[in-house]
Amino acid sequence: MMPGSERNNMKKSRKKKIIPAVIILAVLVLVLAVIIFAVQRKRGISDDFSWDSYRGGELERPELDVQLLTPNEYSRPQIALNQINGIVIHYTANPGASAQDNRNYFENLQNGSSGTHASSHFIVGLDGEIIQCIPSTEISYASNDRNTDTLAIECCHPDETGEFTDETYDSLVYLTAWLCLNFDVDPDQVIRHYDITGKDCPKYFVEHEDAWERFIADVKSTIEGA
Repeated sequence: MMPGSERNNMKKSRKKKIIPAVIILAVLVLVLAVIIFAVQRKRGISDDFSWDSYRGGELERPELDVQLLTPNEYSRPQIALNQINGIVIHYTANPGASAQDNRNYFENLQNGSSGTHASSHFIVGLDGEIIQCIPSTEISYASNDRNTDTLAIECCHPDETGEFTDETYDSLVYLTAWLCLNFDVDPDQVIRHYDITGKDCPKYFVEHEDAWERFIADVKSTIEGA
């Protein structure tokens, strides 16, 4: 039989070997978690659960330039958006300005000098580029009483008519269809800012009801074809 002192020494020796191994394993897990987080953040995934919760269809994720606004009370208050019941279409009312220009406008509101509260989840540019400003887990300041249960899409336009370029229109149709699929939103719940407040926004779709109806039809067609 092994003497008690020798058994104790062996136990202590095993503990000394186990503890460093546990520490090394913990460090490796931590490093792996940091790497995964960094990769996801680069893709815009860590800031937006939606890209990991795709609900169906064959549409690929649209190409997004994820430039999340700095958290602030004027354009990104980080208030949770707990449910998504609709998608609201807007126009920038800023003829000729790019998606980047409008994103920068939202970002600069954080200084509070104007007292304006405004933002949007997405901005579609004149060439069809899409910038994401707010995660789909948070509200934006775009749609008045519907901020709490909708995603907002702002669209750039080249002139005072508010009509979108073909590139803007095509990206808007695709993005809207993809969001409908991703968040299980019925395309009949895609609405204009006008439908909430009576505001002339998006101007061209308000003044040309047939163009709005065609847009909804194109969204439905894209969804059906997925």
